[in-house]
Amino acid sequence: MSVDQKIVEITNRIIERSKPSRQSYLEGIEQAATKGPRRMALACGNLAHGFAASSKDDKKELSANKAGNLAIITSFNDMLSAHQPFEKYPDIIKRAAHQAGGVAQVAAGVPAMCDGVTQGQPGMELSLFSRDVIAMATAIGLSHNMFDAAVYLGVCDKIVPGLLIGALTFGHLPAVFIPAGPMTSGLANDEKVRIRQLYAEGKIGRDELLEAESKSYHSPGTCTFYGTANSNQMLMEIMGLHLPGSSFVNPGTSMRDALTGEATKRALAITALGNNYIPVGKMIDERSLVNGVIGLHATGGSTNHTLHLVAIARAAGIILRWDDIAELSECIPLIARVYPNGLADVNHFHAAGGMGYLIGQLLDHGLLHEDVATIMGKGLRQYQNEPKLNGEGKISWQDGARTSGNKNILATVENPFSKNGGLKMLNGNLGKAVIKTSAVKPKHYIVEAPAKVFDSQSAMIAAFQAGDLDTDFIAVLRFQGPKANGMPELHKLTPALGVLQDRGFKVALLTDGRMSGASGKVPAAIHLTPEAVDDGPIAKLQDGDLIRLDASHGMLSVLVGADEWQSRSAAICSSIEQNKGFGQELFSSFRANVGPASEGASIW
Repeated sequence: MSVDQKIVEITNRIIERSKPSRQSYLEGIEQAATKGPRRMALACGNLAHGFAASSKDDKKELSANKAGNLAIITSFNDMLSAHQPFEKYPDIIKRAAHQAGGVAQVAAGVPAMCDGVTQGQPGMELSLFSRDVIAMATAIGLSHNMFDAAVYLGVCDKIVPGLLIGALTFGHLPAVFIPAGPMTSGLANDEKVRIRQLYAEGKIGRDELLEAESKSYHSPGTCTFYGTANSNQMLMEIMGLHLPGSSFVNPGTSMRDALTGEATKRALAITALGNNYIPVGKMIDERSLVNGVIGLHATGGSTNHTLHLVAIARAAGIILRWDDIAELSECIPLIARVYPNGLADVNHFHAAGGMGYLIGQLLDHGLLHEDVATIMGKGLRQYQNEPKLNGEGKISWQDGARTSGNKNILATVENPFSKNGGLKMLNGNLGKAVIKTSAVKPKHYIVEAPAKVFDSQSAMIAAFQAGDLDTDFIAVLRFQGPKANGMPELHKLTPALGVLQDRGFKVALLTDGRMSGASGKVPAAIHLTPEAVDDGPIAKLQDGDLIRLDASHGMLSVLVGADEWQSRSAAICSSIEQNKGFGQELFSSFRANVGPASEGASIW
């Protein structure tokens, strides 16, 4: 099946505009590959430091410079459920490396923060910047020049993008990403939403809310809704950085441990020491990134990746733009329904056919680039397969699902849930923004209503609790962009806005901040660029200004006379405590140097 012509056109456009930067990047990879890793080129004192804590046998192997040495970059901590399973991974990886004739060392730990913990809290203002910290921490771990390849242990929102950006700066090294898997299913998603809205309305207390939340997030593993964390896992598989079928296997199972061992062996098999060298910087190219965007649309994935994929692409010398993402959305059908785009969770998605079915559907209809490199070698077709465990605990890959196990969760390209991927760009006199429509009912696509302007989440929640928002309105939440305060997620507003929409009011959100990957039924124009503190028009909005948000036609405008608009001065942020406490002071240089959301909100 040839690739859809529109996808080819968009891909070629990205290739053409990226030629100078991509060529420079690839030349850098070639130069790095000729220089290292060369452990024997290290001074004896350097090398001795590099394996001082290793076993006698490992020292012998590393001294001879014949065995492949894997860097383990881990985001383990035991507070966060998604990363707690990684505690035992280094031992599994080291055993598997020895079995394959190699060595593995934990090269670095990177921070892993949880937006679920910090949502609506001051710590959320460090969240997006943690991605770039993780990339830098990854580079520091790899800088010892002791390694032939690396395995990356990460799951959640900023962690996987940060790890991949770091990996791409060492693009001459092969990279294999190893997931931890989702926790088993807990409280049903629709029930969780119902309880949250009851709490927002003051109809139940904190004890009942905490009980429901604890039943939702209840054990080791990734949260089971399809937010940014699980969108990350989908991306790593469809871009060929995971083993086929490995993204959504639960932690603490024999299959999960076997896949971790197999991923280790695969990483050692694709180093420059052998005949199957697959450096990550060459493997991830324009077609791989387009495949990632397509997977995002086909599954209704997280809007956070309109930031992360742009930043990842730039790390590989590729210039991906929001317009590319939006145009791809128009030609990719939505064929997965996973909460917040449906009631199912990722365990149900996996059981219904999961990634193998999804990739097969898209390939069979010419909606993916098949001839891409992956950690498994050439071609994405092998990612239709799924792993099976034999009686000896060994992995083999067999044909995956060719038909959906549940048509309410996985549809066909011919009969999709939606004809497009549900992600649009909005343009108008307020700037450029992103909106995710895959979980929004079409009757809410267009909202024209007066603005109610807020400079903080707490001010808006207070207005809701006081009953001041029982009307049609568009909530304008500004000074939430990357330069202002690190661009926090604003998911804490979702229950209140959902309550108001359920009461029959026309409501929407307009912000230069982010929404959670789990944002859903309320239309939200997010990532507005330019942001308020960067002379963005949002800073000139006032209460009562009529705003039109039209997701059907990609329009976002304030309906104020030109003369009046020109005469207005931009507001100044009213929060005098902004950027103080909880570590915000340490990130002042990040805020001063960060780029716009449309360019990935990166500090480089």
